[in-house]
Amino acid sequence: MKTRMTAIILALTGIVIGGRLDAGDKKGVVVDLGGLKSLAPADWKAQKPASKFRVFQFALPGEDKEGELAIFYFDGGGGSLDANLKRWKDQMVAPKGKSIDDVSKLEKFKVGNVEVTALDMSGTFLDAPPGKKADAVRRENYRFIGIYFNHEKGPHFIRVVGPADVVEKHKKAFDGWVKNFK
Repeated sequence: MKTRMTAIILALTGIVIGGRLDAGDKKGVVVDLGGLKSLAPADWKAQKPASKFRVFQFALPGEDKEGELAIFYFDGGGGSLDANLKRWKDQMVAPKGKSIDDVSKLEKFKVGNVEVTALDMSGTFLDAPPGKKADAVRRENYRFIGIYFNHEKGPHFIRVVGPADVVEKHKKAFDGWVKNFK
């Protein structure tokens, strides 16, 4: 009886167990960025990071295709805010007759004492490995959100990319998740 009661209390209070938060039937991965934590939405599918520079990776479900959320951390820094904004903009092509700045929104805000910069763009995503832009697969009607999360242990870089409708479907939850780091 005592063991069953303990299990019920743990489930009701949402105790973190093995990197996941158990709260009834809803589960999400606890993401830790240099000691600041936020619970990822339960419908994001955690994946094994595709490279050593990715500390977390999620698939964002959509009707036909998925989006991707990846969190990067580079032990040496990863570049300045301006360098990353330029690199992110170079990964997108604006619709004909527009510039990338026409289809971009830059927002700066604080999460606790952390400076956060978010760049949200729409257009054609040039899907290529770093430094291989000539080999890029052009993905039309995509959306790209880049987050520069600049905390005391060095910046983390959060990138969401996918079909525009998929990213829009997850945008409200994504914004809440970013602003919930504590």
